[in-house]
Amino acid sequence: MNNESSVPFHRPSIGEEEIGEVVQTLTSGWLTTGPRTAKFEADFRKYLGVPHAMATNSCTAALHLALAGLNIGSGAEVITTPLTFCATVNVILHVGATPVLADVGADGNMDPQSVRQRLTERTRVILPVHLAGLPCDMVSLWSIARQHNLHVIEDCAHAAGAHYRGWPVGAGCPDTDDYSDACAFSFYATKNLTTGEGGMVTTHDGELADSMRILCLHGISKDAWNRYSDRGHWFYQVLAPGFKYNLSDIQSAIGIHQLRKLESFIETRRRYAQLYNTLLGDVEEVELPHDKPDCRHAWHLYTLRLNLDKLSIGRDEFIEVLRAKGIGTSVHFIPIPLHPFFAAYSQRAANRCPRAMAIYHRLISLPLYPAMTEEQVRQVADITKEIARRSRRTAMVAVRAAAAR
Repeated sequence: MNNESSVPFHRPSIGEEEIGEVVQTLTSGWLTTGPRTAKFEADFRKYLGVPHAMATNSCTAALHLALAGLNIGSGAEVITTPLTFCATVNVILHVGATPVLADVGADGNMDPQSVRQRLTERTRVILPVHLAGLPCDMVSLWSIARQHNLHVIEDCAHAAGAHYRGWPVGAGCPDTDDYSDACAFSFYATKNLTTGEGGMVTTHDGELADSMRILCLHGISKDAWNRYSDRGHWFYQVLAPGFKYNLSDIQSAIGIHQLRKLESFIETRRRYAQLYNTLLGDVEEVELPHDKPDCRHAWHLYTLRLNLDKLSIGRDEFIEVLRAKGIGTSVHFIPIPLHPFFAAYSQRAANRCPRAMAIYHRLISLPLYPAMTEEQVRQVADITKEIARRSRRTAMVAVRAAAAR
């Protein structure tokens, strides 16, 4: 691979502001959860317009805290999507509940109709994932939840900066008084807003917020950096068998400035996605990513679907050719039913998801991030187009050869 001409799948956008804040944190003497984490949480609450936000060491931790805080456990079923990272399902198992897989719609997000078909008397939670940064049909999912007295927890790992019906994802729809019980965000290295590793869980429910905050740090009644009482700094009480899920001030120092840049990041991602759409719009061998007029796509991912009936090569070979030409790619995601550990769940007839399985074999994610240049976007699009059309020509030659025989 020629490194000078290569385009990696992702490169973070870290500026002098983040570096300076981290240095100040390192010299402050306060490295773990402290004033910068409190500042990051306050800023995130203001950004979304929600009353409660708690920083965590991952989105996985945020999801786990939400389920545990709602007392979801053995005997409960949680409906989620098969087209997600394994963490979404792992946390369901961690609390002792049973994952149930609803199939996806044309946009790759959870299909509300499939959710209705998977409901049982044991269903307690609907857990949608905003795939690639495109919001799910939350109005339909909230309606189902109200009708059946269910909780809703949103996996917003891809959705920082996305909007749904005019409101930031995570805020609900205040004009119609529709909210999820909790929303979990990811600040992993590849995400729209990064702290290296990290996450945030938000809620409108004060009691749930209190429960999650206690569970987040060993079940201790007060967080470690603000542990004051009439007995001094040494006294604390353990109220529950909690976890070690807090975010450090070093990570929060990065997040404070990443959040301030998020709107500009989203605008760049939107502009590059539109450029991809323009450059690849006339290529019959690919299907462009879905979008919705009532949403602001966060464009965490730019996911093409290959029209395999028009190509002489499969998805995996397409990726290998891109890699050979210096273009980094990925696949989002390997569906849950294809992982050996989840086979016992996916083999149940009620968990079959044919649409998700059909989409998977066509999926390919192209590079999309603010640190790219417009020239690199054009380079990726040109090479993708070249591979697609060359493969189609090969297919046509094969057809003619077969006809000649």
